[in-house]
Amino acid sequence: MTKITSDGIEIDRSFSAPPTKVFDAWTTPQHFARWFGGTSVRVPINHLDFVAEPGRSWTAQMVLPDGNTIDWAGSFVEVVPHQRLVFTITDRPSEPSRATVVIVLTATTDGTQMHFTQETPYFTAEQQEEVLAGWQSFIDELERIAIS
Repeated sequence: MTKITSDGIEIDRSFSAPPTKVFDAWTTPQHFARWFGGTSVRVPINHLDFVAEPGRSWTAQMVLPDGNTIDWAGSFVEVVPHQRLVFTITDRPSEPSRATVVIVLTATTDGTQMHFTQETPYFTAEQQEEVLAGWQSFIDELERIAIS
């Protein structure tokens, strides 16, 4: 189920890959650089600091098709290999507020069930829809990496 909730957004997705591959697609910097932003955005590896360890900060820069950039920042809160990943995220690194993202991976007979949530504090309904659509397109790309 994919939906907007009172706290944020939720995405449930099934992958025909084991949790190890899905988790690696989330946490390996080279994979993250390939899928974060979808197909039309680049995340240069030299502008990515992404080591999934609890308490560690991360940064990334997206290069949009028009050449403009978006800087991202956050920190890793919880990392349970192949099961759970919790991190914070913002596209306004100079501001203190961060949204929390939680990914829970469950092994199934066909691969992996992923449950994704992100807080969307102070977002309008339109902004929530945009965030939901964005993550769905990102996860489409993540899936290609996980099943390859």
